[in-house]
Amino acid sequence: MDRSDESANATQIKKEFPNKTLLLAVCAACIGGTFQYGYNISIINSPTKPIQNFINETWLQRYNTYVSKEILTLLWSSTVSIFTLGGFIGASTGGALAIRYGRKGTLLVNNIFALLASLLMGLSHPTGLFELLIAGRFLIGLNAGIGICVQPLYLGEIAPRRLRGAMAMGTSVFITGGILTGQVIGLKELLGGEQYWPILLSTSCIPAVLQLIILPWFPESPRYLLIDRGNDLACNKALKRLHGSENYHDEREDMEKERLTALGTQSKKPWELFMDKNLRLQVITVILLNSAQQLNGINAIYFYASYVFTRAGIPDATIPYVTIGTGACECLTALTCGMLIDCLGRRVLIIGGYSLMTLWCICITVSLTFQEASPWVPYLSMMCVFAFILSFGLGPGGVTNILTTEMFTQTARPAAYMIAGSVNWMSFFLIGMIFPFIVNGLQQYCFLVFLVICSLVALYIFFIVPETKNKTFLEIQEEFDSHSRIKLCKRESIESNGDILLSPPL
Repeated sequence: MDRSDESANATQIKKEFPNKTLLLAVCAACIGGTFQYGYNISIINSPTKPIQNFINETWLQRYNTYVSKEILTLLWSSTVSIFTLGGFIGASTGGALAIRYGRKGTLLVNNIFALLASLLMGLSHPTGLFELLIAGRFLIGLNAGIGICVQPLYLGEIAPRRLRGAMAMGTSVFITGGILTGQVIGLKELLGGEQYWPILLSTSCIPAVLQLIILPWFPESPRYLLIDRGNDLACNKALKRLHGSENYHDEREDMEKERLTALGTQSKKPWELFMDKNLRLQVITVILLNSAQQLNGINAIYFYASYVFTRAGIPDATIPYVTIGTGACECLTALTCGMLIDCLGRRVLIIGGYSLMTLWCICITVSLTFQEASPWVPYLSMMCVFAFILSFGLGPGGVTNILTTEMFTQTARPAAYMIAGSVNWMSFFLIGMIFPFIVNGLQQYCFLVFLVICSLVALYIFFIVPETKNKTFLEIQEEFDSHSRIKLCKRESIESNGDILLSPPL
């Protein structure tokens, strides 16, 4: 092999693996972004009883009477659910902030909410003000909402086309990593003890501080710098740092084409996406995928997990450690999805994930129905729980955010993330409100509802959503446009044929 061949091979290897700066930038963005989302969903579960005791004691000191069961339930549910309200507001405003302050700038400013939330939640117990706890949960929800909107935007725009799927999977990896970390930190041996819950809730400041220290060392999104700000010099500098001085030219050409297409076009508002006929399919897809991500049964699985583990003979004291296994399982599948997504493509993973979830819904329904039939049936239920989580992490849990990035061009993408985030948080709130009624009414047959949802989403993606792997944003846009034109031509053909059939003979 001559030197030219060796040089070509070396260049190819460099292209196949991400630049070190790019990997570190992904980690810096995620640690204060979606990690916070997963972490703060998880850590509120451990101190449920201690926080309720704190509310009761505070009420007694103020009013010389114990709080009624109804008011205690209301205050506790407010503490938990206000997180989703903050998340909804954050997601609804994140795209606008990303346009004004940049992707990186918004992520940095967003840490103010996390620091303030940690302070309020930490002070709630010493001051005897449970209202501070509720306010802190609202602020950390606001932080999570902005983070889950802007961070995938940043990752999708800094990644080279050939690695866009793997890099964007950082969103899912860090969400699951946050959930797993929260489960571990929330153990009684660590910060899950009754006296430590204010410290546990205040630990949200640690990822925020880490991001404030690390993220400033990395560049802003090159696409934002070129297309939104028109700063050609800063764009090239950022591309060289993120992709290497030898490998950035192809990305620069793609950005230039997109910039020329977007000339004279302002960044779109969410309501403008709804009014744009050329983006109708993409908007419908985003709404469907983000609502299905919460309504596909994953919350039901976690709800039933403790029951299934108890029926399998696992002692109550051991169940928290087994639950950590579910978090580790989801984290592992997110990492696996990250390694496969640029090889197998988006469609294979998300259709396969929803199809497998449909199958496991049937198996879980059957196994829960016949729990008493044999001693081995509860263990079958355990296997189904882990299989369902694996299927979710391998497909819907990881691919949904990437598709939101890839289906839109630069001027529409922030608004698309505002829609996606708002739908996701509304669905999160909706399932939290109606899920107890579904479970009480249908019992284990609730999984038949989720079966229908999973199968319909899989069919929709199969027939409507094109493969986006290794395509430019403009190419993906053209595929959706061509799909819309085909539908329009078919409709016009049917209408014209109808006119011919209905017209009277001469």
